[in-house]
Amino acid sequence: MAEDAASGGWSTIESDEGVFTSLIEQLGVKDVQVEELFSLNADWIRALSPAYGVIFLFKWIGQGSESKGTPQDGSYDRAAVEDEGLFFAAQTIQNACGTQAILSVVLNNDKSVDASSSGADAATGARIDIGPALQEFKDFTTGFDAGLRGESLSNSEMIRTVHNSFAKSSPFVDETLRDPSAGSEDVFHFIAYTRYHGKLYELDGLQPYPISHGDCTDDEFPDKIMSVLQRRIARYPEDEIRFNLMVVCQDQRIKWRDLDEPDMLAEEERKRAKWDFENALRRHNFVRFTDEVLKGVVKMKVKDGSYDAWIEGAKKATEKRIRERRNQAGG
Repeated sequence: MAEDAASGGWSTIESDEGVFTSLIEQLGVKDVQVEELFSLNADWIRALSPAYGVIFLFKWIGQGSESKGTPQDGSYDRAAVEDEGLFFAAQTIQNACGTQAILSVVLNNDKSVDASSSGADAATGARIDIGPALQEFKDFTTGFDAGLRGESLSNSEMIRTVHNSFAKSSPFVDETLRDPSAGSEDVFHFIAYTRYHGKLYELDGLQPYPISHGDCTDDEFPDKIMSVLQRRIARYPEDEIRFNLMVVCQDQRIKWRDLDEPDMLAEEERKRAKWDFENALRRHNFVRFTDEVLKGVVKMKVKDGSYDAWIEGAKKATEKRIRERRNQAGG
């Protein structure tokens, strides 16, 4: 079971473009956003250029993590870390794989990496300004092996604090979201894909090494990453649809300002405002508000004489739901 944030652990956060965009901004990253894709269409990545990498969420079925020999797709590239400076960290804690995945993209496309050999757009020379805090973290962990880098990440109070600020603030657990017939809860996992030194890499903290998917230019990246993802999804049953794909790209407002497209710029600003509003709701605990609303309803019911009938109706509705759940479980 994951540790509670208050005890120094890492909370679960949502797989959401607005969450990840705000998260990396609060870590000090400049001019980068995350965009969710709803189709395995390479043109969608091209439209977001410069794209630094993608984040893929999928149901974990344990494939490949136990063997240090050969992954199911691609090949392990130990030298990429030891000789070429690729940032790769082992996942040593629960609930942090989303943040770890996006950092795997960001820290391998920062200004210290040569633009012509990284995932940055060769035409624009766009590279990521990761800010002083993450630069200090990257410099500090240079030369560490994957395990020590993972421990350093898990022990970073700065990164953990920002990560946990996006956890949902709610004391309620919705038991209806759990499948009572399942032997155990499904586990989902984030991994990253990015270009580094002319190759396409899969960065999965549960693997022993980075996985190379071969040579890849910036222009080839959209098509090659889609081929890799299609092969991965093909391993699952046809009815499995619980996947999520997000692109780490340059802040789209920069492009629309440069192209003098006020309508598109305004649309991006509206999207940012929506993300800010949703993130504010995630941080707010509505228990006191709900308590006050309930008190007001009770007073109203008592005043108009309908309180007893209201309570009786609620009891019957609850009993009906319990019977229906038992019938479904028995079937």
